[in-house]
Amino acid sequence: MVDEPSQVSARFRPFGETIFAEFTELAKRHDAINLGQGFPDFDGPQFIMDAARDAMAKGRNQYARSIGEVELNERIAARFGMDTGQDVDPAGNVTVTSGCTEAIAATFLGLVNPGDEIILMEPFYDAYPVGVAMAGATARYLTLQAPDFRITEDALQALVTPQTRAVMLNTPHNPLGRVFGHDELEAVAAVCRRHDLLCFSDEVYERLVYEDARHTSIATLPGMWERTVTLSSLGKTFSLTGWKIGWAVAPEPLTAGVRAAHQFLTYATATPLQHGAAAALDAGPEYYRQLATDYRRKRDLLAEGLDSVGFEVYLPQGTYFIMCDHRGFGYPDDRSFARFLTSEIGVAAIPPSAFYSTPGGGEALIRFAFCKGDDTLRAAVDRLRKLRA
Repeated sequence: MVDEPSQVSARFRPFGETIFAEFTELAKRHDAINLGQGFPDFDGPQFIMDAARDAMAKGRNQYARSIGEVELNERIAARFGMDTGQDVDPAGNVTVTSGCTEAIAATFLGLVNPGDEIILMEPFYDAYPVGVAMAGATARYLTLQAPDFRITEDALQALVTPQTRAVMLNTPHNPLGRVFGHDELEAVAAVCRRHDLLCFSDEVYERLVYEDARHTSIATLPGMWERTVTLSSLGKTFSLTGWKIGWAVAPEPLTAGVRAAHQFLTYATATPLQHGAAAALDAGPEYYRQLATDYRRKRDLLAEGLDSVGFEVYLPQGTYFIMCDHRGFGYPDDRSFARFLTSEIGVAAIPPSAFYSTPGGGEALIRFAFCKGDDTLRAAVDRLRKLRA
């Protein structure tokens, strides 16, 4: 059979299949423990699922309001206000989306014009450059360098051109686990204010921070509320990634752009799940304290195991990912090493070169997820001990 030429549009052709789909399928094929894709192997709290079931039983099964169910918008606004001190209008400043990935796409499509430039920091979440391409814009890359992976104002400033429209920020950062400090956020803010740039801030791991790290929303810095779209979601904080409940918080002029795209992407998000999400956001501070305590224990369990078998571990300040240097094992790049781990060792990880545009970027690194049960993590470490041979 003669292979037919691809009919995939030019804007998507460079990206191919996501690295998460590729390695999740590889893990299934080899019965590997999946520490690659960032989904828990346990359910979220029962009270949230009960609230969604109650909503279904009460007939809340038709289209939701496009911008979000009133109850959920109010909870998001209240939580954002409590965390930041910003007065947020649930109807004017909050848009509920089908996961944060849709919120990112809607933000790019609704606020970026063809020919604009967007500054992305690499490594990046892989949806960012795709969103830029969908908007007909061009990505410019700020490469964060090991071992500190810090943002500097000079490096960011050097990327700004007359075509620059926005800076994409992610803190706590996937895949690095960095929680950017106030000085780094102020560096981003200074460049945005100086050049009248927008800031799109992905903060889905905002509750997963450890030790002395403190998450700060860049929208709280002087002159930043009016130019920032803050993006977050339910899935990471409440272990319900399959529900795909996300949101964007922004001043009304920016919200208008997000909604202009959102209404034609998904229009609305699953109605009963929004009511479950509203119940989730009623959780008190003790829930978040316990969440961080539990994930810190999981982080340390996996980090100690990785260190014991010979990885150079970059201990994360936040998220549920650990980045390691794998070069001690003699593999030429991250993809070949990740395939070896999955097929021969029985543990799946993600090769971070998928999160770089710069050739060779991330080839020395490998990413593990620790959003798994303790027994799963121990079993993975047991398998990884074979690397010492």
